Amino acid sequence: MNYIQYSFTVNPPEPGSDILIALLADLGFESFTQNESGFDAYIQETFDNEDLIKDLIFHDFNFSYIRMIIPKTNWNEEWEKNFNPVYVDDLVGIRAHFHPKSNTVKHDIIITPKMSFGTGHHDTTWLVSKTMFSVPFENAYVLDMGCGTGILAILAKQLGAKKIIGIDIDDWSIENSIENATINQASDIEFKKGDATILPSNETFDIILANINKNVLKKDLPNYFTCLKKNGHLLLSGFFTADVEELTHLAKHIGFTFLDSYYKNEWSVIKLKK
Repeated sequence: MNYIQYSFTVNPPEPGSDILIALLADLGFESFTQNESGFDAYIQETFDNEDLIKDLIFHDFNFSYIRMIIPKTNWNEEWEKNFNPVYVDDLVGIRAHFHPKSNTVKHDIIITPKMSFGTGHHDTTWLVSKTMFSVPFENAYVLDMGCGTGILAILAKQLGAKKIIGIDIDDWSIENSIENATINQASDIEFKKGDATILPSNETFDIILANINKNVLKKDLPNYFTCLKKNGHLLLSGFFTADVEELTHLAKHIGFTFLDSYYKNEWSVIKLKK
């Protein structure tokens, strides 16, 4: 599956870029990289609909864009040229094999992201990783929805989880997650291709991690409630701070208890309990 890159030029960039990114996230865009004049946005070719973008009109700012198809092989080249280690305070270091191990972090994770999104650089990965340290993973049964490169599943293993399942809709993500888990001595993590429809009907989880996007989370929240054990924890991320109230209201309506929410730049994570 190819990805489509839209390179947006926004005038003025602020707050135009933030507003446009929020709308694009609702249209299925998965990743954004901001720059001085705007940002780059990425969406799977299957979900791309350029007509929806052409219809966007704003009175406070204007934008233009260049659209291009990015072959899968390009991700390897870009990653090797630009990938830098990521540090979640002194808790986690996420690095490539050619970076030296840091002696100042408690947990070391090595990844080779290849064509998959999820290098750890995104604020949502940082947020979920940090929030995981406030949840009891020892001997837990964990589900990682939208596992990407497997970072969160691997961290769950390092925090003491007993059994872990990672699920993603992308073939490359599953293949890469398996590879990264093996590199990090976590080959017993089970990775499956699919979405919430393949969740086991006869098993429940102590902890569910779901770092996807708002629309998928809204659709799948009832499934997460069904699959979560009583007193189990759910960490949601992949959305903007402006979406916290809407998601929290829906989660409470389903039966979850709101515990807390945390922020990094314009992104958020919500911590819930059943």
